[in-house]
Amino acid sequence: MKFKNLFFILAIGIVYFSCKNDSDDVIDFDAAAQSIIDDEALVEYLQTHYLNEDGGIWTITDGESPLMDDERLEIQNITENEVDYKLYYLTESKGVEELKSPSRADSVLTTYTGMLLDSTVFDSRSTLIWFSLTGVINGWSYGFTNFKGGDKVINEDESFEYTNSGKGILFIPSGLAYGNIGQSFIPPNAPLIFQMTLNEVNESDDDNDGVLSILEDVDGDGDVRNDDTDGDLIPNYLDIDDDGDGIFTKDEDANNDGDLSNDDDDSDGIPNYLDADN
Repeated sequence: MKFKNLFFILAIGIVYFSCKNDSDDVIDFDAAAQSIIDDEALVEYLQTHYLNEDGGIWTITDGESPLMDDERLEIQNITENEVDYKLYYLTESKGVEELKSPSRADSVLTTYTGMLLDSTVFDSRSTLIWFSLTGVINGWSYGFTNFKGGDKVINEDESFEYTNSGKGILFIPSGLAYGNIGQSFIPPNAPLIFQMTLNEVNESDDDNDGVLSILEDVDGDGDVRNDDTDGDLIPNYLDIDDDGDGIFTKDEDANNDGDLSNDDDDSDGIPNYLDADN
């Protein structure tokens, strides 16, 4: 067994056993029913809260206009593991129009505040931090694709800041967050709210093989984590040898034009870097 396979399997095992619940509740859990419960809770929240001028979310007490009636609020319909979810997002600023929105395989530079529906803040970051959208909750990996980055302004002292950044609020059902397991201060089956900014996007090549991670989405479903051409338990976007033929992916550019997708030595319609028999 290749060492990279062994390390990956060990990592998977650690994650599995750390997340495993000793009871049968996980097996019997009805994710579809919980999705309906979450949506009802989110709709109630959106109907009873409003966005104040200071940017905070407040409970309606004097006839303020609810979030649900805000024309900037939209619904993103998502299906994961055959369960349908509604992710609500409110766009305060789309970001710079000329820039590209991130794919679910890219990295984002962000600040954020995460809250429960009872307004408890469980996490907050006021300084810039990069996240790969392959390593966060699905509510983020889907939600951030609705925004764009901002303009990077470099000051005379070489410090920098961002203007016109994407800014908004994500209202995430628990099935696109931490599900019925929970996490730290987040209870099981808890919908989450994130007030976030998107300052910059990096088109990721996680394994540095010359193929952008999003282009390693072989089945075209937007999720690069489930594409494993050589079946070695390492998804292509993290695998330096996607087809397991002993030749690094980056070395399969036969015509040296920088585009691995047009190299097909045996003319079988499969690019060399995905074809173990070329």
